Amino acid sequence: MIISGFLFFAFVSVSTFGQDATPRTDARQHAQRARIADGVRDGEVTRREAVGLRAEQRHIRRSERRVQADGEVTVQERRRLQRKQNRASRHIRRAKHNEIDNN
Repeated sequence: MIISGFLFFAFVSVSTFGQDATPRTDARQHAQRARIADGVRDGEVTRREAVGLRAEQRHIRRSERRVQADGEVTVQERRRLQRKQNRASRHIRRAKHNEIDNN
């Protein structure tokens, strides 16, 4: 009983450590998803564009999970995630400011 409780807390602490390894990435992901939703709501982003942008966000989220899987996020891995987010941000901006509108 005591051993199983200890293992549970050890597992929880390791899993929460991995989740907190990239708080900046998490906040940026949230902001980018909000930008996509705002664009769709305002008619600046078409349904087709939104599908592609959301797929790109899922790809970044999967990459982040893979990076966190070993419990340590290296500087190179952070940079790679940041480059992916920079690229996604440019894609969101282009979709919101191109000539294609839903209106």
